[in-house]
Amino acid sequence: MVSEIIMHEQGAPSVMHLVEVDLALPGPGEVQIEQTAIGLNYMDVYQRSGHYPMPLPSKLGLEAAGVVTAIGPDIDDIKIGDRVAYAGALGSYATHRNAPAARVVPLPDGVSDEVAAAVLMKGMTVEYLLNRTHKVGSGEDILFWAASGGVGQLAGQWGKHLGARMIGVTSGPQNCADILKLGYDAAIDRKSEDVAARVAELTNDKGVRVVYDSIGAASFEASIASLATYGLFVSFGATTGEAPAVAPGLLQKSGSLFFTRPTLADYVGPRADLLASAAAVFDMVEKGVLTVNINQRFALADVVKAHEALESGTTTGSTILVP
Repeated sequence: MVSEIIMHEQGAPSVMHLVEVDLALPGPGEVQIEQTAIGLNYMDVYQRSGHYPMPLPSKLGLEAAGVVTAIGPDIDDIKIGDRVAYAGALGSYATHRNAPAARVVPLPDGVSDEVAAAVLMKGMTVEYLLNRTHKVGSGEDILFWAASGGVGQLAGQWGKHLGARMIGVTSGPQNCADILKLGYDAAIDRKSEDVAARVAELTNDKGVRVVYDSIGAASFEASIASLATYGLFVSFGATTGEAPAVAPGLLQKSGSLFFTRPTLADYVGPRADLLASAAAVFDMVEKGVLTVNINQRFALADVVKAHEALESGTTTGSTILVP
């Protein structure tokens, strides 16, 4: 018997329940993993809450790390005993699981299971945002919302490594002070400062080359107003609800702007892209470019409390579940 989280309806955190189930042997294209650390992402909240409709009943969770304990009949590049991680495979909220081998990546010796579970999905998000949605270059001014969160902390460090001038938006004086130690050259307190006005001050009224916005509805106007001519608005999340529809005329009148709504699923869909992105993340960790701050740990049985903390906005850095 193994333990896993199941929901029979979408809604508040209380819809998640810990159950005991039998786990079959892995089938074709699958590997069985004894999980040691489970990553928590805001995507989990979207799926649990109903923001993203899902067939029910449903499992939850998208990433974890652990050890391979069994392999399907057609697997030849993964062995029993391998340390692995994965991201983008629904059902990670469990002590053990069968996962699609095509989503599993090897773990280098220099990356612990907890760090892997905390960094893989968030790190690959940062990798595609900064390397491929827009190739961030030296000297560029970049605005990044939710800079104190797991993705935001990694983005500050990675962006600084690329030579960009990173401007982070967060809340409260302590978070502002903290992100200045994580690659950000400037911190804007969204609770006490006008974000667009502060960006104008920091850039001599030019605006930033790119805005990375995971907030959505609440930040949309400030993001548009913070962009330089020909600037790029990257909307990659919606913690306060979806951003409004973008009229072509708004982009025209605001400086011939570009707007995109990317998703990690597209950028790491092909296995070659997944392996390359994961390798880039782990390389940044091993080189010390990225410091992964696991600031909250919850037992799998306390997943309701974990979701409540994440939705409240009180978490910083990364959060993991410990099976």
